[in-house]
Amino acid sequence: MSNIYNYKLTDLEQYFENINEKKYKAKQIYDWLYIKRINDFNKMTNLKKDLINKLNNDFSNDFIKIIKKQESKLTNKYLFSLLDGNYIEAVLMRHDYGISVCISSQVGCNMGCLFCESGRLKKVRNLETYEMIEQILLIESDIKERISSVVIMGIGEPFDNYDNVINFVKIINSPYGINIGQRHITISTCGIIPKIDKFSEEDMQVNLAISLHAPNNEIRNKIMNVNKVYNIEELIACLKRYIAKTNRRVTIEYVMLNNVNDSYDNAVELSKLIKGMNVYVNLIPYNETSHIEFKKSDKIMEFYDVLKKNKINVTIRKEFGGNIDAACGQLRAKEVEK
Repeated sequence: MSNIYNYKLTDLEQYFENINEKKYKAKQIYDWLYIKRINDFNKMTNLKKDLINKLNNDFSNDFIKIIKKQESKLTNKYLFSLLDGNYIEAVLMRHDYGISVCISSQVGCNMGCLFCESGRLKKVRNLETYEMIEQILLIESDIKERISSVVIMGIGEPFDNYDNVINFVKIINSPYGINIGQRHITISTCGIIPKIDKFSEEDMQVNLAISLHAPNNEIRNKIMNVNKVYNIEELIACLKRYIAKTNRRVTIEYVMLNNVNDSYDNAVELSKLIKGMNVYVNLIPYNETSHIEFKKSDKIMEFYDVLKKNKINVTIRKEFGGNIDAACGQLRAKEVEK
């Protein structure tokens, strides 16, 4: 039995046509689920009893649960328990332009980036679409406010769960669903080239972010296993194809690791690597954890200045949640390892 939140509006319309019902009932269901926020079919008062019974037989409407929340001034960190007992997490961040949420796409991660707490505990499974949708719904219910943007950058590699992630994007983007604009949705990948090429064919206005984190193969091989499969030269060529096809700017994520990837020479090399491309660099202050030896760089501003002088668009990510378990995967790891 599949969860009702796995279904795009077109999927539900097809379902109703298949059972000889009018397909407009799909919009009625979406109105209950996403506007009125009622997921109990028995409370959907404009549906006939026999149809309610059919829906109860054909669909699950189970919810994941928030089991822990940590709060700081501008950040909430949520730990969720899934129906099978696994854990995932999401982070809410308050910006001057609205509220963003960074969600998980997998239970654990197999990418094995050495600086990442998420990858320390290996992938258990992909999340289903409904488990991603419900992170948004539960957080909105908790804060009693609307989420304005979503980043798929929490636990997991989104393009390792490609179909469910694309399905999720289409549901939260639907004007009958959560209605978050595509340009307010970002998918972050460590650089799985075949999936980036596939994503370029989707005809979406969704933002693409690349976790680069190094200006050359020598450094990237040491901290990101994916580079041993798809190296920097191949990745940059892929991004140039993506930009040419979509005419969309790509975000280059670059976590600043002290004495690893943050030298003057590293900044110059990064500038040369991406010169002339329609990208901007987001420098990320590292969230240190007790399990991982990397430290936050003390040369972020110097690195920023070199990129600026080389005419590279660059920002420094505002630090969130330094006084809570803000590092991706940190809260889940604590729960799993109890």
